Amino acid sequence: MRNHVQLIAYADRLGGSLAGLQGLLDTDLKGVFNGVHILPFFTPFDGVDAGFDPVDHTEVDARLGSWDDVRALANTHDVVVDVIVNHVSADSAQFRDVVAHGRDSRWFEMFLTMDKVFPDGARESDLLGVYRPRPGLPLIQMTLGDEPHLVWTTFTPQQIDVDVRSELTRDYLRSILDALAAAGVTMIRMDAVGYAVKTPGTTSFMTPETFAFIEELRVEAAERGMQTLVEVHSYYKRQVEIAALVDCVYDFALPPLVLHAAHSGDHEPLLRWLEVRPTNAVTVLDTHDGIGIVDVGSDPDTGEAGLLDDQQLDALVESIHDATGGTSRLATGAAASNLDLYQVNSTFFDALGSDDRRYLAARAVQYFTPGVPQVYYVGAFAGGNDTDLLEQSGVGRDINRHRYTPEDLQANLTRPVVAAGFELARFRNTFDVFNGSFTAARNAETNGLILSWTDGPRSAALTVDLQSGDVTLAWSDGEQTGRVDDLLTAGAWSLRGAGAAARVARHPRSGV
Repeated sequence: MRNHVQLIAYADRLGGSLAGLQGLLDTDLKGVFNGVHILPFFTPFDGVDAGFDPVDHTEVDARLGSWDDVRALANTHDVVVDVIVNHVSADSAQFRDVVAHGRDSRWFEMFLTMDKVFPDGARESDLLGVYRPRPGLPLIQMTLGDEPHLVWTTFTPQQIDVDVRSELTRDYLRSILDALAAAGVTMIRMDAVGYAVKTPGTTSFMTPETFAFIEELRVEAAERGMQTLVEVHSYYKRQVEIAALVDCVYDFALPPLVLHAAHSGDHEPLLRWLEVRPTNAVTVLDTHDGIGIVDVGSDPDTGEAGLLDDQQLDALVESIHDATGGTSRLATGAAASNLDLYQVNSTFFDALGSDDRRYLAARAVQYFTPGVPQVYYVGAFAGGNDTDLLEQSGVGRDINRHRYTPEDLQANLTRPVVAAGFELARFRNTFDVFNGSFTAARNAETNGLILSWTDGPRSAALTVDLQSGDVTLAWSDGEQTGRVDDLLTAGAWSLRGAGAAARVARHPRSGV
């Protein structure tokens, strides 16, 4: 996978279809995103969890296109696609058959009940010890055939957990991998994999058994020519440990640390993270979910200190709510349904108070942080909180899932912050230095940061204060140099006008 900027997008909410998304990437977004993580486009893409509850994980929803459309995208871009390993829709053909026939269904062994996880029974402490991202127990009473059962549902009653130890489930997962490989997919994202293996007497979250399953799935994907990205929100030291065992992880600590620096002026926690974080990472500031908090907090099991202490964490959450004018508070925690307990729901732009300069400074830090950068589609257009959509759906994360019309897109393309963000991404894609050597240091004059890359005669340095939004970006290819002190002046510093420094990169493959 190339070490270039990637887009994260729902095809229906940006472009309207897979072909429409391709059209945008080939025109208005040309050169900005050389890869794309297409959020679930399976049947149906508009279920109870925005496609993360597939009825048929091997079928493209015909309203969005076909596998030929995915293949066409893969011909021009690195493509990342979700493999939802923990559950399927309650409306899937397999589970409907189990509901109708119970133990007589050929699919009965594919799904988890309480008895399968706790064959010798469970104590109260066993059930309360299971880690779950939402309130309550991960079980719901259902009648399967003519028998009552407690069915395992980690997320919602419409998302039925599968038994990944079952050969039926393994065959099901292999069929998904086969379909994705045939469509030219570059990388799979293991969605909710941390919850996939249930082991009695443990939290059933990122246990040794989970790691063994991840490795088995990683090998299956590699045999089909695909890399794997693991999606886990957890204590930061655990993230470092996980990264050593997998192809690639998300850097979920980066967003809250950038926001902490922007709101408090304290860059030290971010600097400490840059010194210890794994480099086989996908860097993000925003995704289809909320802004993670657990990733920088203390260890919930041991109480060991996190990257931010409890007081700093509380101040960060309140700073986000203040910056959004309170709209993020309406979408977070118990205020809205279907929410993760460890996330604040807001667009990243609004979390920074809709401040263009601080927003571009944050993107610059993301692009200079080692790893492959991904930008969520709402963030790409510096989008604000969609309170209308939140009010319609009552789902907190919808505040950051705007549906862009063609008119919306054209209006946003003229905004200076959007144009400058695109130029910054083009710089990241075309200036061939970001596979070299990286250093991060404190700027003694401003208490901000200096992030630097060198690769042979080429160099690039970012001097940044996230609180003020002050940025200096300087680069050299050994023959000519360039410098910009205001990222909003995109046209003045575009690499396309930077002489020898504007040569096209060699498109090296990254190490992740």
